[in-house]
Amino acid sequence: MVVYRDPGESSRDVETFLHDFKRRTAQDLEVIDPDSRRGSDLCRAYDIVEYPTLLAVAEDGQVRNMWRGLPLPTIGEVSYYV
Repeated sequence: MVVYRDPGESSRDVETFLHDFKRRTAQDLEVIDPDSRRGSDLCRAYDIVEYPTLLAVAEDGQVRNMWRGLPLPTIGEVSYYV
């Protein structure tokens, strides 16, 4: 999942990453607004304080990997967890 504010300083970078990720992998990443109720709860649960944050979470809720801020990870790094 991707946690970021839209609009925000990194919105363009994140939107480009999401578009390229979809084009290369045919997969969508879940986008979370940190200002929503769900996003706020998620940020507290995973201690997310920097945006954008990409989060790879297992089905049991365990964090597999987390990338904070810019630069964004490569598509290959993230696609490994999808």
